[in-house]
Amino acid sequence: MIRSILLTAFLMTSGTIFSQNLKTVSYQDGSQKLNGLVTSNAGKKLPGVLILPAWKGIDDEAKTAAAELEKQGYIAFVADIYGEGNIPADGDSAAKTSGYYKKNYEAYQKRISLALEQLKKNGAISDKIAVIGYCFGGTGALESARGSLPVVGVVSIHGSIGKDQTRKNGAISTKILVENPADDKGVTPEDYNNLIKEMNEGNADWQIITYAHSKHTFTDPKSPDYNEVMAKRAWNHTLMFLKEILK
Repeated sequence: MIRSILLTAFLMTSGTIFSQNLKTVSYQDGSQKLNGLVTSNAGKKLPGVLILPAWKGIDDEAKTAAAELEKQGYIAFVADIYGEGNIPADGDSAAKTSGYYKKNYEAYQKRISLALEQLKKNGAISDKIAVIGYCFGGTGALESARGSLPVVGVVSIHGSIGKDQTRKNGAISTKILVENPADDKGVTPEDYNNLIKEMNEGNADWQIITYAHSKHTFTDPKSPDYNEVMAKRAWNHTLMFLKEILK
């Protein structure tokens, strides 16, 4: 019990500690300024991982993931999807802003593409890049595959997996890992089945891992949904997948 409390406390502060080793990278989408973060190994020729943050924008979970990925030998870049001056202040505004990009998926794909270019400019090997995303970012990871963005694999971590069914399913060449919490009320059986249908129709290389006794934000130490055991397993599954496709 004490070990669990200490580990949780460490993880809750580690994003702030690790962020000291992350460098801000400013870039543009037209007139909109974007401020991403890159790991301190930028400039080296290494495989790269783009991190798409949750619905409130760049947070400690994304920063911690970047620092951990650097330890594994990857250049990590945390994307800024919303842009300077557009960071949601609360859940209501986060739902509205993220909802815009879910509906206007081409705008979301464009912001992801711009972040991928920054990752390459900071040294990532162009044919060894993957995308991981949390929550809203997990949706973006799937949109990276749907949009045939130049990445070899994507990981959707408790992402919203549903898609407007008026959109046609297409070929998917990107490898896909979906990390799905069993008790996520935001994922319906219909969403789940439609995603499998979409990936099969696209002839994708895919896998879904479902984590027992886990609610939506089960990987975030700051969330009441946090499940330490399952979060650790999910991270190990992410690392195993990245090692397979990038090294």
